[in-house]
Amino acid sequence: MTKRTAAKYKIDRRMGENIWGRSKSPINKREYGPGQHGQRRKGKLSDFGTQLRAKQKLKGYYGDLTEKQFRRIYAEAERVKGDTGENLVGLLERRLDAIVYRAKFVPTVFAARQFVNHGHVTVNGQRVNIASYRCKEGDVIEVRQKSKQLAVVLEAVALTERDVPDYLEVDHSKMTAKFVRTPALSDVPYPVVMEPNLVVEYYAKN
Repeated sequence: MTKRTAAKYKIDRRMGENIWGRSKSPINKREYGPGQHGQRRKGKLSDFGTQLRAKQKLKGYYGDLTEKQFRRIYAEAERVKGDTGENLVGLLERRLDAIVYRAKFVPTVFAARQFVNHGHVTVNGQRVNIASYRCKEGDVIEVRQKSKQLAVVLEAVALTERDVPDYLEVDHSKMTAKFVRTPALSDVPYPVVMEPNLVVEYYAKN
């Protein structure tokens, strides 16, 4: 299990954006960065800084992946035919924890990782406890029977701050989700603008 090294809402404040669109985000009250010098960090970003910020934002959104994990996913996106930025988003959205989050089985992407790691989910009837497991089109993800009444699940289903995207078919009465297709960037319901093209530029130079 990957350990989260930064408090999740510090990511929001560092980026200056509510990247998950959550009502609890402190960015709704304080738009400056964390730490004693947070209010002074308002200088214009260089091209490198803009690219780095785009990478940090995308990486942070998916549960603050480690640099090693994220670079490995990027390398795979680069090898696949087509637009590397689009491929990157498609690979990230195929992660099991991302699908569990998108399906509204849990309230946050961090909770999704823990939920999968603790063995609450099956894929095509088989228990999977690896958050980075990559689903294929047509896979059926289900919350295990004994986990369907957990408070975290019931809370998530009731959330109104986000909708289930159309590349998933979700039945909350059965707690199942079918991964219909790999989404394009325009299909993914990010609450803020993500710029995978800048991530590509960042890795091309570093």
